[in-house]
Amino acid sequence: MTKQTIYKDLKNISYKEAWGYQELLFNELLSAKRKEVVSNNYLLFCEHPPVFTLGKSGTEANLLMSKDFLEKQGIEYFKINRGGDITFHGPGQIVGYPIIDLEQFEMGVKQYIHALEQVIIKTLSDYNIKSERLEGSTGVWLDTKGKNPRKICAIGVRASRYVTMHGFAFNINTNMEYYSYINPCGITDKTVTSLQQEIGKAIDLEEVKTKLKNYFVEVFGMEL
Repeated sequence: MTKQTIYKDLKNISYKEAWGYQELLFNELLSAKRKEVVSNNYLLFCEHPPVFTLGKSGTEANLLMSKDFLEKQGIEYFKINRGGDITFHGPGQIVGYPIIDLEQFEMGVKQYIHALEQVIIKTLSDYNIKSERLEGSTGVWLDTKGKNPRKICAIGVRASRYVTMHGFAFNINTNMEYYSYINPCGITDKTVTSLQQEIGKAIDLEEVKTKLKNYFVEVFGMEL
């Protein structure tokens, strides 16, 4: 079993272009698997211009603005093939797309989501932020038992024959105003936060990416 993984930072890239690239790599892995050929895994990091994406289990009612309004604001909108409801991607957010064969990592889908959450939890602990999972909801949360439970990282994946695509959206220096245009992940009784909001200053994205990569190696046993 190989855990060899090619890491690529796609920098600032349109959602559509990144989605197309993901599909390409995803199909490459699936095709290799069908032929019983071992292929490389991929870990992609990027930032997107402002965009809302709606997952398969989502409802358009969670988009609180008209398409016309979004167009005027220069915000894109896509219905996509991952699980989950509506979420936001934009500048100052690190989006991660692991395109990996879970069987190479000896994981099921539930274990995989747990491992993604663990990577974020470990990264946040480096900034002295205690984060955790919230039962019945994917992603990484702060203050789950307190008065203000808030989500700092959304997770939504697609898996076919144990090959994954899509991934996580980790708010670092994100403009949180965009979240007022939606019910994030369909949730109306909890809020969303960012690392900058919690610490009170902007954070170097490259520094966070380095930490994330190191924890992917540690948690998944990846050879990047």
